[in-house]
Amino acid sequence: MLKPNGGSPAVGPPGARHARSGGLPAIASAGEYRPRPAVTGPRGADHRARRHRRRLHPAADPAADPSGSASTTPSPSATPSPPPPPPQDIELTLLAAGDVLTHKAVNESATGADGIDYSPLLSGIDPWVAGADLALCHLEVPVAPPGVAPSGYPVFRAPGEIVRDLGEQGWDGCSTASNHAADGGYDALAATLDAFDKAGMGHVGTARDKQEARGAQFYELDRDGRTVTIAHLSATYGLNGLEPPRGTWSVDIIDPARIARQARAARAAGADLVVASLHDGVEYDTEPTDHQRAAIRALARSRQIDLVIGHHAHVPQPVERLSGGPEGDGMWVAYGLGNLLSNQGADCCVPASAVGLLMVADIVQPLRDAPGSPVSAGRRPLSTARRATACEAPATPSRGRTAPSSRPPSSRSAS
Repeated sequence: MLKPNGGSPAVGPPGARHARSGGLPAIASAGEYRPRPAVTGPRGADHRARRHRRRLHPAADPAADPSGSASTTPSPSATPSPPPPPPQDIELTLLAAGDVLTHKAVNESATGADGIDYSPLLSGIDPWVAGADLALCHLEVPVAPPGVAPSGYPVFRAPGEIVRDLGEQGWDGCSTASNHAADGGYDALAATLDAFDKAGMGHVGTARDKQEARGAQFYELDRDGRTVTIAHLSATYGLNGLEPPRGTWSVDIIDPARIARQARAARAAGADLVVASLHDGVEYDTEPTDHQRAAIRALARSRQIDLVIGHHAHVPQPVERLSGGPEGDGMWVAYGLGNLLSNQGADCCVPASAVGLLMVADIVQPLRDAPGSPVSAGRRPLSTARRATACEAPATPSRGRTAPSSRPPSSRSAS
């Protein structure tokens, strides 16, 4: 169940929360799903362990006579242990960002004497990523398979370092269904997912086999003895005229009825919250298209999706709360978050393509909800003028762009 939790919109990086478990639940819904790889790994998992600390409530040790022997003077009675703190509502933050596009200029900017490193281009948003409980990115381009040189627009094959560096920054997973998902054929599609697995990150929207295609990506977040399970789905409007590399199962195409079935199966498998990333719209148009609105309204009417995150337009689009959603309490949608990393701007496209947004969703599981019951979430996404902070990125094309850039407001601090 999704309900706004009130209060003023968040205007700074989400505060750091508690530790997250890396394991994912096994999915076995009528034989349709199989477990995706656990979201752990030698790179991204270490970063996440540093930025999320488990909240402990140790009881004070009783006072005692240090001598351990009897005394003729009266000794004070032992101080009783304080009672454990009462259970609290669980509060989480979900962070989402715009498209990651490795244009040639971006790759050149990331290349130095020691190799390719995108971290300096991404570093302006470190506080935002570090402060989120769950951070979901959108990699619009496939990774170049072994033995194939990377390439930029119009047929993308990204250096594998982009996935490594997203994981090291702290992103937990990415959606991968996009109009460029088939640019490099099956080998690039598989190389992309292999790179996510190596980085310890989740992924959804493209698949290496039919079984993988049927499953949502699950994320478990453990808090004070309770677990909130978030499922992530992803789909695209098309593939720039290409065919899916190994059949329709290899790239998820937007079909609201199918997405609703996937969400329903994810809830049956234990998901408390279901998020769908949709790659749709018209490039450089700040208004959602009729196709976007129709597909998203159908998802709202299905009452299976809690939050829709939009991509593809390369410019910011509105955030709305639609009627419908789980239990009829509404469904939030960010139609488009613009670009996170790209070489777009006024010189090639439109000025707004140099601007991206970070969306922060505040999720609350009230104490009254027993474990396993639906999550009640109030989201204050940072997106449009009323509820968003969007910072323009550097404007030098040869340096690449990352957006939102550096220095977010500091009314809330990250660890």
